[in-house]
Amino acid sequence: MGNYDALLVLSFGGPEGPDDVMPFLENVVRGRGVPRERLLEVAEHYQGFGGVSPINQQNRDLVEALRPVAGVPVYWGNRNWHPFGEDTVRRMKDDGVRRAAVFATSAFAGYSSCRQYYEDIARISVEGGPELVKMRHFGDHPGFVEAMADHTRQALARLGRDDARLVFTAHSIPVSMARSAGPEGGLYEAQLRRSAELVNEALGRAGRPWDLVWQSRSGPPQVPWLEPDVCDHLRKVDAPAVVLVPIGFVSDHMEVVYDLDTEARQVAEEVGLPMERAATPGTHPAFVRMVRSLMDEPEPVPCALTCCPAPVRPAPARHA
Repeated sequence: MGNYDALLVLSFGGPEGPDDVMPFLENVVRGRGVPRERLLEVAEHYQGFGGVSPINQQNRDLVEALRPVAGVPVYWGNRNWHPFGEDTVRRMKDDGVRRAAVFATSAFAGYSSCRQYYEDIARISVEGGPELVKMRHFGDHPGFVEAMADHTRQALARLGRDDARLVFTAHSIPVSMARSAGPEGGLYEAQLRRSAELVNEALGRAGRPWDLVWQSRSGPPQVPWLEPDVCDHLRKVDAPAVVLVPIGFVSDHMEVVYDLDTEARQVAEEVGLPMERAATPGTHPAFVRMVRSLMDEPEPVPCALTCCPAPVRPAPARHA
């Protein structure tokens, strides 16, 4: 089994005040040639919430929920904002941690959702510091499924009708990245469809139709991304009501509260479509127990370095 003496929650990070927003976004897109105009547009989403992303507090809540059950000290570090992973690992070294399980706050295969966390682990590891072992994908774990099903059941109850169609959502990625996810390709979408199917079955809706759609596209229009977009889908869906189920996310962070609770809700209201949104796993007891159970599993075999390759970024324009 794992034989760990600490647990590290490794996440994306988010700003915690108006002055943090642009530095945070610059960290996120460093080296990707994203136009400043696009950053300013995204910054407005954060500023509409006081410049504070919900993700950091949600990670604090998850860490606190894990402390009584983990059996080892629980640490937290981020890729793009404080507390940075490298600072956390140095603190773990000072605390004498030798070997830590790493719970990445992303359930599925893919470059951004898995491979980049392996890169983070390599980058933040320090000589003489703890060995960091990333735990497996968990979108099909019974604890994840139970948490999502429970929250979806609550959303159906709030809507007050059983004829609602379940519309599962996940982060869109470039089609080329989706095709290269996993050893044989296509694993990101396949895992998401399997998770959605399991949640649908857990709700006693086996055989009833559901949809998987995409959100939060951020790439240039000439690059194909996974479709349909959730807002486009809501304009066309043949259903009396819908429950949006953010199956691709583990907490109600900015891309959930803005893209679904703000933009998608506006579209639903425009077309007169009754809509509710299920919560993400967050600190649901089944999800917290799941994280602990992953630590008791045999150590996962790391993917080959050729798995889920980094996307090829277009070269930034050169100016004379």
